[in-house]
Amino acid sequence: MVTGLAAGLGAGAFWGSAFIAPVIVPEFGSVDVTVGRFLACGLLSLLLLLWGALRGEARWPTAPQARAALGLSVLGYTGYYLLLVIAIQAAGAALPVLIIGTIPVWIMLLGKPQGLRWRSLLPGLLLTAAGIALMVRADAHGATGGGAGLWLGVLFAALAAAAWTAFGLLNARWLARHPEVNSTVWANWLGLAAGLGALGIWAVAGSPLATLLAQPRLGLFVAVCAVTGIGSAWIASVLWNMASRRLSASLAGQLIVSETVFGLLYNFVWNGQWPVALQWAACALFVAGILASIRAHR
Repeated sequence: MVTGLAAGLGAGAFWGSAFIAPVIVPEFGSVDVTVGRFLACGLLSLLLLLWGALRGEARWPTAPQARAALGLSVLGYTGYYLLLVIAIQAAGAALPVLIIGTIPVWIMLLGKPQGLRWRSLLPGLLLTAAGIALMVRADAHGATGGGAGLWLGVLFAALAAAAWTAFGLLNARWLARHPEVNSTVWANWLGLAAGLGALGIWAVAGSPLATLLAQPRLGLFVAVCAVTGIGSAWIASVLWNMASRRLSASLAGQLIVSETVFGLLYNFVWNGQWPVALQWAACALFVAGILASIRAHR
């Protein structure tokens, strides 16, 4: 459990960086940010698979495994992040972070082990819900009057949350049914599938290569894509797969709260501002919810 908890929290720390990527390079479109991130992830995965092949240690997926990797990569990688970036560019970072912060609640409810009583989960659920409510209240002044952009952001953030909830549950079940596939191998397959999916998205809706190369902050864009593609996609995937193997779906799902906490922390650092009292209290409730959930699963 200790290894699983550490891995889940580490994944949350890496995932949190994905929230500020669109804020750092706002001149690049949602498709370009998504494609750049997962091309970096796919290239790393391909290099690792080729390196393993040279050493005679590579393992390539069967056709059913490849289909599973492609489908799950759309849910939890390219599709999820494209929806999230659209939401952030439409409504700012704070509101989508809050909506994504409800994912642990849904995964906990949908992934509850059969032998665990609902009343055991209630403290963690209530603390998480209270933290979200406090954060909504603290950031209410940032909502721009319910304009079209705001509600578009709400819609796409909700779709992103639904996509990742489905991914979290289905990915955990797939790993449980295939113990012969270790976490790193599965991360490489998912990463390669996400890279291929990113190429498909770029071919359909991406900016022309000449337009991207003409951008004055291209170097920063490449750096952001490398950090989010390698860190918050590949490394986070390895850590999350480790957590998914060692923890129940409901407990692992609760650890996704750490993504919200880290995402808010990185946003505060980037904007050069300290959280207000309500935001500090919300983060404290999030952490308390994690601890209560851990205690319920012992």
